[in-house]
Parts: sequence; structure tokens; C-alpha cells
Amino acid sequence: MAREAAQETFAAAWSDGGVVVDVREPYEYATGHVPGARLMPLRTVAVRCGELPADRPVYVICASGNRSRTAADLMTSRGIDAYSVIGGTGAWARSGHPIAAGSREPAA
Repeated sequence: MAREAAQETFAAAWSDGGVVVDVREPYEYATGHVPGARLMPLRTVAVRCGELPADRPVYVICASGNRSRTAADLMTSRGIDAYSVIGGTGAWARSGHPIAAGSREPAA
């Protein structure tokens, strides 16, 4: 079962430069995402887990928290310290946190 991170915990980790993975589809990501989030659609997580750090927490986010739980479970089973963000991007935006638009991902 995936561990979950409350919005407050996630916000603190994000402000400290935490690793954020958005598992929504590209069109969802383009409409609005957490600044700095890496796009990794859920269907690609199994083959892309090797791109993630194993030495620090990874915060997984989607629209509401359902897909992120699935992805965090998979990541955890592969040795990644993954946390599903409760409430997803929707709760992040409703809390007044910044949202970036567009399909451009952050530089690695």
C-alpha cells in the first residue's frame, strides 16, 4: 500500500527542491502542473522507474490522488521512497499554490 503525503508535507518538500513526478497524461500536465514536476504518465512508470533517485523521497502526483497511489505502489516495490500526494494537483491549486502551464518539462 502506497504511503501518502499530506498537502502541507508535500508543499514543504517541494519548496526544499523535492522530486515531483506527475503521472497524468501529457494533455493534463500541459493544462496545469506543479512547477518543476517531471511528467511520467502512469502507463510509463514501470519502464521508467530507473530514471528516479533511490536515495531521496519522490512525491507522486496526479489530478486527485488515485493514479498517484498506483504509481507510488509500483515505485515502492522497485525500491524507490515514493509518496502519493493526497488530493493531487486539484488540492494543490485550490490551496493557492503555484501552477505552471505548458508541456515543457524542467531540465534534468
